[in-house]
Amino acid sequence: MGHDVRSPRGSRCIALVGPFQSGKTTLLEAILARTGAIPRAGSVEGGTSVGDAGAEARLHKMGVGLNAATVTFMGDTYTFLDCPGSIEFAHDMRAVLPIVDAAVVVCEADERKLPQLQVILRELEDARIPRFLFLNKIDKATKRIREALAALQPASRVPLVLRQIPIWNGDLIAGFVDLALERAFVYREHTASEVVTLDGGNLDREKEARFTMLEYLADHDNALMEQLLDDIPPPRDAIFDDLARELREGQICPVLLGSAARQNGVGRLLKALRHEAPCISDTAVRLAAAGEGAALAYVVKTTHLQHGGKLSLARVLRGHLDDGATVQSSSGGAGRVSGILAANGAGDSKRASAEAGDVVALGKLDAMKTGDTLTTAKTAPTPLAQMGAAPPVLAIALAANDRKDDVKLGQALQRLTEEDPSLTVQHNPANHEMVLWGQGEMHLRVAMERLQERYGVNAKSHPPGVGYQETIRKSATQRGRHKKQSGGHGQYGDVVLDIKPLPRGDGFRFEETVVGGAVPKNYIGAVEEGAKDALARGPLGFPVIDLQVTLTDGSYHSVDSSDQAFRTAARMGVAEALAQCAPVLLEPIHLVEIVCPSEATAKVNAILSGRRGQILGFDTREGWDGWDCVRASMPEAEIGDLIVELRSATAGAGGFTRTFDHMAEVTGRAADQIVAAHRAAA
Repeated sequence: MGHDVRSPRGSRCIALVGPFQSGKTTLLEAILARTGAIPRAGSVEGGTSVGDAGAEARLHKMGVGLNAATVTFMGDTYTFLDCPGSIEFAHDMRAVLPIVDAAVVVCEADERKLPQLQVILRELEDARIPRFLFLNKIDKATKRIREALAALQPASRVPLVLRQIPIWNGDLIAGFVDLALERAFVYREHTASEVVTLDGGNLDREKEARFTMLEYLADHDNALMEQLLDDIPPPRDAIFDDLARELREGQICPVLLGSAARQNGVGRLLKALRHEAPCISDTAVRLAAAGEGAALAYVVKTTHLQHGGKLSLARVLRGHLDDGATVQSSSGGAGRVSGILAANGAGDSKRASAEAGDVVALGKLDAMKTGDTLTTAKTAPTPLAQMGAAPPVLAIALAANDRKDDVKLGQALQRLTEEDPSLTVQHNPANHEMVLWGQGEMHLRVAMERLQERYGVNAKSHPPGVGYQETIRKSATQRGRHKKQSGGHGQYGDVVLDIKPLPRGDGFRFEETVVGGAVPKNYIGAVEEGAKDALARGPLGFPVIDLQVTLTDGSYHSVDSSDQAFRTAARMGVAEALAQCAPVLLEPIHLVEIVCPSEATAKVNAILSGRRGQILGFDTREGWDGWDCVRASMPEAEIGDLIVELRSATAGAGGFTRTFDHMAEVTGRAADQIVAAHRAAA
């Protein structure tokens, strides 16, 4: 068989992706054991797996970061990148997609995970990543494979094409038939499957299923279509060529069967990757990074070790990279590689160099970040891909337990956000808060755990303050006088101010109509600054907006007047006037756009209504079968933990974006409660 001797050039890089708890890390463990990279497979549940080895992953028994492991199979080298399944940690998956040769989508025959599967497949489709689907846990399947495939097909925009059919022993799957090879295999637990004779009912089923597979391939191969119409058996090598080409061009998604926990189907998956998955030269062409010249690499992950400095996990896409080489980055930084480590699954081992196709960790490139393209050329390279983090959906306000750790907290957060760009830090001057934004409840919880465990920072958190403001409904005239006499020069400032409300959104306006030099021109700027000072905190306790202050009169002292005296007088005058101007509370209203599976739309509408949301309309989500887009306006105070309820209602797949729209008045009991809570907190 000609296809069996084909061997690609360069190491291959394969992403393991799939919905939460589909068995990706267990599959990685099975691959490591099958290829001899580890003596025996560990388990996620027992905390003995090579992947998910971090303290946070062990604690939560789930992937919370990228795992990399390199193995050798039949003389070829493969690096598997095990990506977290939760949508909250999807950034690690997005970061590796530009440089992988193919992806293995691990999923179960579980329709409840269909929305998550669709989100993941859409990412792969948009990034033009060739992909296999590994239908895992078939030893626990409760429905026929074809039924399962029909249920999963809506998640994919291209046909899910069965490469195998199961061999049944009663209600249990005992093995499989490879439709391309036309061979039958019986599973042997924790070892390679055994070839058996293909006969009887299995032979009849194989012929029918194989013809269906060939029909899918013939949709993109006219010669094969003619052979099928003329009942001419196509050459086996031609079938493998079609499988490889149509996989590479994203026309099909081949489906393989197995049970990672029992190591069933793992060898056949590895052989499919060997014979059909693209290699580094194809990936370089896709990235427009082909050709000769200086070494080229792409950073997919940044890690700060407790005692070992910074590591940049990167794939070499072209050329040869030596330890000690000087590299330039697409973001303008430069650095010298200080150590090259190979991710080999059982620990990192040092290497002298890396070749095109290799995935390695590069030491101490302090100026480099995730998403950077690196080169050994003298000038900075053009970026091969653009990294963009998903909009954050949940926030917590942070403060160090001990004030002397404030600087340490800031440094730790900087490193956290460098490792995970889907975390962002924002300083809120109105509330004097440091706010950490993330992709969900677990995402932020893991960030807090890393602050403590890795960086030794004990921090407390609470929901961030809402951007309440206040304005006025009435006008008033108020005199502000500041007079103080002490030894030497005294202080004297005297102003008469008119305060009146402005339309919503007009902000603050200052004017002066002073006549006869009652307030000298050189003090008028100080009067304006004093008025602004008073607006920082109004009678209700919040910043004041949308009003005009007009300086109409005043008096001064030739010796005791000063900028500071007039600034103080104006601040006192405005502060006294505001209480007479019928202050009213304002809350920020945001426009929210939610995307969700259609079957969850009714639940989403109920959630919005329960959070004082006003539904503005909904439509089908463009380009997404079975998804809706719901638009609403909502008070900021109600959006705080919206994502938690939303994910619960959408099988973990829903999301939203928001933009500030306007400030709206809050009156009555609701306003009283907000003001009382704010005063109590202060």
